[in-house]
Amino acid sequence: MKHAPDSPDTRLVGTPPPATTAVTAVRSDGIEARQRLMDAALVLFADKGFAKTSIREIALAAHANVAAISYYFGDKAGLYRAVYFDQRTNPQLTNDILDGAERGLEPALQGMLRGVVAPLKLGEAMQQCMKLHCREMLEPTGLWAEEIETDFKPTYAVLLAALCKHLGLAQADDDIHRLAFTLMGLGITPHVVGDVVAAIRPALLSTPEAVDVYCDRLVSYGMAMVEAEAMRRQGSTAASPPTPSSRQATTAESATRPLPQPVSPSP
Repeated sequence: MKHAPDSPDTRLVGTPPPATTAVTAVRSDGIEARQRLMDAALVLFADKGFAKTSIREIALAAHANVAAISYYFGDKAGLYRAVYFDQRTNPQLTNDILDGAERGLEPALQGMLRGVVAPLKLGEAMQQCMKLHCREMLEPTGLWAEEIETDFKPTYAVLLAALCKHLGLAQADDDIHRLAFTLMGLGITPHVVGDVVAAIRPALLSTPEAVDVYCDRLVSYGMAMVEAEAMRRQGSTAASPPTPSSRQATTAESATRPLPQPVSPSP
């Protein structure tokens, strides 16, 4: 899987180039032109939505011509799809968690959380991506539903299998599903509350190194929750109430047991 690259040629800029930028100062090869279109489109789609954004606006913001959108993406829908599924800001998680699952639950969890958290290093561009996802949920084009099917469900299935194997379970029950959703949520939370973190404790996510530390802690917290569930299950098994059949046997025994006879008072 591709994580957020650090090279300047593929780094998201977060905002379209200013109008005063000289077009001749920008590389004109195909890779750079395509990237400029995607960077500009991300900002505009996030701010205005798919329907209200025109290809002319995107071309103008990217200092490109409208024909370039058709050449690289086919049409506006193709450009929107490329922006939405951009591996820099929206990496697929299945490959990472699959690689880790072969070695155990903790490597699987680490692979998944690294894949989710790594794009935070992009800063402003990642905020635009979250904004785009929120808009897609409110004004659906079908890509969010597709992402659930092609990425979230396979990733969840691998995590669920790793949990069952780690806990020695033949199949997942509701508590394991609750745990799996909570573990996935660990990586999503920093994206959702990024503004809150920035207002309260900005150093937690302010640098790539800080993001890596944050991710490492999430893995530790996740494994602690797994062990807590294991202990809960062990305690529940040890203190399990009598089965219905044993309760029925106890009731039947009590019914056939002779009642104690009253003691006559001494004369």
